[in-house]
Amino acid sequence: MIRMENIRKHYLLGEVTLPILKGVSLHIPSSEFVAIMGPSGSGKSTLLNIIGCLDAANEGTYHLDTIAVTDLVDDELSTLRRSKLGFVFQMFNLIPRISALRNVELPLVYAGVAPQERTKRALRALEMVELADRAGHVPAQLSGGQQQRVAIARALVNEPAVIIADEPTGSLDSVVAREIMDLFTGLHSQGKTIIMVTHEEDIAGYAQRILRLRDGRLERDDKR
Repeated sequence: MIRMENIRKHYLLGEVTLPILKGVSLHIPSSEFVAIMGPSGSGKSTLLNIIGCLDAANEGTYHLDTIAVTDLVDDELSTLRRSKLGFVFQMFNLIPRISALRNVELPLVYAGVAPQERTKRALRALEMVELADRAGHVPAQLSGGQQQRVAIARALVNEPAVIIADEPTGSLDSVVAREIMDLFTGLHSQGKTIIMVTHEEDIAGYAQRILRLRDGRLERDDKR
């Protein structure tokens, strides 16, 4: 599903070059559940952003589902994100003024799906996260765990090849975090490929493989 070779990323701060990733190579097969860990500044968020086509490497090659990502221009990257990737963030990133159902529908709006089909698919995604009975509620009427379930439904609605999760339990208490991770485990058992950044060892323990970064390099690749 994902193959990266010698990925390097740096940022320019004035006349100073700040290296972030220093030659990362990895292969993630389809249907694998991977956690990315590392200390602050290790490059894990940058790596996740490159995997999610939200940022581009300065050097190296990246193939997503046989597509040469490093050869694509911006419009092509946007199309790839919509068709292949679903995103879950720490702070949910829901639009406050619209219902859970409408939040879940948003990726389908951008994909040009007809309204009736959008609603049908969004309700099905909410059913997958056991939240169809809250479809008409706005985010403020939902608990943190419920809001994250809506965010996961939004990530699922386009039937992506890969789910990208950036600290998905970071703003949740331990009980709700376990519920969310049980949901991810269930999605993985259905064949979803999941790539998750976390700083918590117990959360990473839900994954079948842990990639550990340090100083911009892949230090360990632990498979369970």
